[in-house]
Amino acid sequence: MMKKEERVLLYQFPEEQITVIRDVLRALGIRVQLLSDGAWREKVGYLLGLKGYKATAQQGDAHFDFPHRLLLLEHIQGKRLTKLLAALDEAGIPRITYKSAITPYNTLWTLRYLCEHMAKEHAVSAGDREGDI
Repeated sequence: MMKKEERVLLYQFPEEQITVIRDVLRALGIRVQLLSDGAWREKVGYLLGLKGYKATAQQGDAHFDFPHRLLLLEHIQGKRLTKLLAALDEAGIPRITYKSAITPYNTLWTLRYLCEHMAKEHAVSAGDREGDI
């Protein structure tokens, strides 16, 4: 079986971190794709370039405020994910709270929906840690 190409999509990262992350991922043989500020309007499948996905027709003046960095991981899991995160840590990249593996389900979601979904999950888990035990 042929190994699937690993790819990381970066959203909302500052330029100085992008440079470091690119170097780390290049050393690991992982492709990097930068997402534009307006990528939140698109389905994840479209952002990945998957067949059957088209650009959203509505551009409008809608606004989406998601002030977090987001790491989307394609074909990276297990020990490989651990190695990637350790390499980013060693390179001085601050911990990335919002990260998600690409799944058949979330390719159907807009990036906005994925971000909102992750923010809700993060709020719930953060609340659990702060609650009475």
